[in-house]
Amino acid sequence: MKTDIEIANAASLKCIDEVAGRIGIKEEELYHYGIFMAKVEPKKGDKAKIVLVTAINPTPAGEGKTTVSIGLADALRIKEKKVALALREPSLGPVFGIKGGAAGGGYAQVAPMEDINLHFTGDFHAITTANNLLSAMIDNHIYWGNSLKIKKVLWRRCMDMNDRALRNIVAGLGYNTREDGFDITAASEIMAICALSADMEDLKTRLSRIIAAEDESGKYITAKDLKASDAMAVILKDAIKPNIVQTLENTPAFVHCGPFANIAHGCNSITATRTAMHYADIVVTEAGFGADLGAEKFLDIKCRIAGITPSAVVIVATLKALKCMGGAKKEDFAKPSETALKKGLPNLLKHIENIKTVYNLPCVVALNRFETDQIQELDLLKAECQKAGAKVILTDVWAKGGQGGLELADEVLNLIEQKSQLHFSYDLNEPVDIKIKNIAVKIYGAKGIQFLPKAQKSLEKIKGSEFEKFPICIAKTQYSLSDNPALVGRPENFDITVRDILIRAGAGFLVALAGDIMLMPGLGRVPVAEKISMDEKGAIKGLF
Repeated sequence: MKTDIEIANAASLKCIDEVAGRIGIKEEELYHYGIFMAKVEPKKGDKAKIVLVTAINPTPAGEGKTTVSIGLADALRIKEKKVALALREPSLGPVFGIKGGAAGGGYAQVAPMEDINLHFTGDFHAITTANNLLSAMIDNHIYWGNSLKIKKVLWRRCMDMNDRALRNIVAGLGYNTREDGFDITAASEIMAICALSADMEDLKTRLSRIIAAEDESGKYITAKDLKASDAMAVILKDAIKPNIVQTLENTPAFVHCGPFANIAHGCNSITATRTAMHYADIVVTEAGFGADLGAEKFLDIKCRIAGITPSAVVIVATLKALKCMGGAKKEDFAKPSETALKKGLPNLLKHIENIKTVYNLPCVVALNRFETDQIQELDLLKAECQKAGAKVILTDVWAKGGQGGLELADEVLNLIEQKSQLHFSYDLNEPVDIKIKNIAVKIYGAKGIQFLPKAQKSLEKIKGSEFEKFPICIAKTQYSLSDNPALVGRPENFDITVRDILIRAGAGFLVALAGDIMLMPGLGRVPVAEKISMDEKGAIKGLF
């Protein structure tokens, strides 16, 4: 069986001018990065229908959300629809960590996969540099007299790699010694700002609002106060433009920005989505991790800010993953077990319930099929999902590309013609603690919320300020509906514990830190990096 990278290398890619031209992008609107990649002049389209692809909570068995997104777009193109993809960029942290590459799989990939998974067009580097320029200017200001009377530095440095040693460091030795730390670039507020900015002017405004520090009286000091925001915008002048690549079947794909969904808002950029909506009639996009994280943030944060609404939602699952959710061991994922399936199935049913009853959107379950799947288990799944109001469509896009997603495409085309009105899970005018509680109770199924003393202090400081009406971005484990990764399936009678609430004034949301979630991941015991190599001909191996 060929590996993903071998399949990608054997594909017949088209010049990006030809791929972009299929949806009406002119050559002069492209900024080329070689033959197969380009940046696009952003547009503010609103004519296309959006299909959001999300999933159950991730498991070691794998679900295939990005793969289904790509295969669905290819299937819609086979059906002669004017379609485009809108995906996130991979982070080098997971690429070299546990997950490996993030460009789809099998015959449903975006390409050139090596470039997309590695340095791509340099967006992550630009975001990292802009983030760390602000850090350098904070410390430089303190060193040269501290006229703004900075007492507490709130801004952290970042890098695009999993490195637990940088979570907590001592910085400023000799002039402003303090405890500090790094976040991964995907969790940087600059990443969120790039993803949520409507255009360059909006980017500049958001950068200027970043809270960098506090002075001796507790007043916030911004990037504008430090005269850093304009230089940061200059660094990001190209990174703000969406990237366009292609699937292995030559469907146009906008791949831009990459905030994680467990520690950030988990969606590709508004500029990429809007640009895709300008040129295509249907835009297939995905949100990170499970629907409790990525889909919730797509709907409650991105849709509010961008003023967009998906016409249909696809929830991805596999029988293996559902049995894993039900407590099956890795060696038993492929074995028949209605007991494990019945225990894991409620996780999927909760996500269906959220999409249909909380957000009021039509949805379909895309089940990635394996040869080991049992008919009786499929029948059980279909029956339970039918009771919840969602049809189950079997897909095989990993092995067959777009041809394996034609039935799913038919159901999506049916759903996007249905009338629906997006409802949010909370009102922006509600107090911050109530907004957080609404997400926890409605979306996660929690009993309630516990705010630790630090979070309570943050709530008091936010109360009555302009930040009180910000949307909420909860940072929690992706592996459970709760904030405890060990509670798989559909846990009950649990509380969500909020450690602190961070103000992201530039991004325009509040981050509630729940459970033990970290903003800087670490590498696993055996990271993927140990298996990645390049031969004498320059061919890369081990990315997948």
